[in-house]
Amino acid sequence: MMKHIVMFRRLPGMEQNIELETHLIQWMRDLPKDIDFVRDWKVSANELDRPICWDYLLESSFDDADAVQRYLPHPAHVALITELKTYFEWVAIDYTQDTDRQAA
Repeated sequence: MMKHIVMFRRLPGMEQNIELETHLIQWMRDLPKDIDFVRDWKVSANELDRPICWDYLLESSFDDADAVQRYLPHPAHVALITELKTYFEWVAIDYTQDTDRQAA
C-alpha cells in the first residue's frame, strides 16, 4: 500500500476567501468519485492556530507506486491542481505502508 500525504496552506500574502476555500476543499474531498483506484481518502482541516501549522491535510492510499503515478496526471486531479495552485501551496510525501509489520 502506498500512502500519499499532502499538506496545504494559503499562499503567502493570500487573503482568506472563505467561499473559494470552501469550494476548493469540497472539490478535493469529492475527487475520489472521479478516480476509481483511490483506496482511501481523507481531507482534514487544522484546528489549532499555530505558526508551524498548515491549513489542511490530505491522507490518501493507493495500491502501489504505479497507482500514484497514474493518479498524478489523471485529468480530474490535474483540473483540481490547476485551481488549487492559485490559492494554496503544498508539500507532499509518498511512502510504502508496511501492512505486515507487527505492533511493538
